[in-house]
Amino acid sequence: MGQNTHCVYFLRWGAVAKTHSTLDFARFRYYNLIGLIYRFGGFMKSFGKVKYRRYAFTLAEVLITITVIGVVAALTIPNLVNNYQNKAWSTASAVFQRKLGEALKVMNSQGTLAGYSSTEDFVNELSKHIKINKICKNDEITSCFEDTVFWGNDNEEVDMSTITMSIHLGLTGWATNTVAAQFGDGVTGVIAYNPGCTQDPYRTDIITVSDAGIGTDCLAILYDTSGFKKPNTQSKDLRGLNVAALGGKPNCVLETTSGACFSQRFSAKYITPEECPELQNSGYPIPDCYSMNDSWGGAIKNCYDLGGSLPTPAQMDELATVLYGKPISPTSATMANPIYADINREIVSKLGTTSGNITTWSADGRYYNFLSDRTYRHSNSRQNGGTSICVFNN
Repeated sequence: MGQNTHCVYFLRWGAVAKTHSTLDFARFRYYNLIGLIYRFGGFMKSFGKVKYRRYAFTLAEVLITITVIGVVAALTIPNLVNNYQNKAWSTASAVFQRKLGEALKVMNSQGTLAGYSSTEDFVNELSKHIKINKICKNDEITSCFEDTVFWGNDNEEVDMSTITMSIHLGLTGWATNTVAAQFGDGVTGVIAYNPGCTQDPYRTDIITVSDAGIGTDCLAILYDTSGFKKPNTQSKDLRGLNVAALGGKPNCVLETTSGACFSQRFSAKYITPEECPELQNSGYPIPDCYSMNDSWGGAIKNCYDLGGSLPTPAQMDELATVLYGKPISPTSATMANPIYADINREIVSKLGTTSGNITTWSADGRYYNFLSDRTYRHSNSRQNGGTSICVFNN
């Protein structure tokens, strides 16, 4: 009995069992295969669970990560975009001023810079040296320029259809109309011509072109580097050359804690020894007349016409502190012994320069340099230069 049992057990693992039918043996093999598959599937399921727990993120972890990335992006991207846009505007302004300056230099060398009775005649000649796609008279300003712009320290809205005369750009002595123009590079501008424009084909310093901008007394131009696109705002895409005010609103772009508000840089024409006594008799606060052409007297006249004045020495120190971000007194510095500090280019760009350098007269007849890496004052020489800024006391 036991021997037969062993034989049966042996044959069940062999080819054919004597005590079982072929059907029983096939059924046996089928059930064993099913069991093997079931066990293998359970193993794989357990293996998958282990892999998931060890290497994947939970939904909460993913949401927290996305939230952190979003917060960081919200804090950094606007600043990056803003810095990029400001740099693009400043670069476009510098390129445009260089092209315009080179055109004016050619006109001076050819003797075609001065002698016009109207801004239209001047712009028509200018168009021969710099590409201008369209010119609009002063009753059609907004056909070539944005309808409204934002000007001054408080970004006041200005209706450009009212900017029809040079006085609307803060230039009281020119008495010329304005003309709008669309330039070939997409820049739009409103231009006023100075009938007293200085011209000398034999001098190369009549028109100066540098990183600080153009030095000329022949024109004033309000220009928009982005054309008809937004934001049409001063110190952004909207810049000015020799623009002292806009529509009766002083060119006030930088206000200090004392309430003094500084204008954008402008180029003031000097006054002659013959003009000085007449201006004094008319009430201009020029202390004394100079024996030669007087740039300081010209700056005094320009600021007085706008209802402002040249900065006092104390206001110069205050301005330097704002520009350099720390207490600085350029009134005590000289060219030989300057005060070294790094200027804030974003702030100084509001004053109308792309180079980071500002030069200006003070009320006591000193000429100051606010440079990118240092500041100092010159000795009292009333022929130092014609660029300056005005101050308005609020």
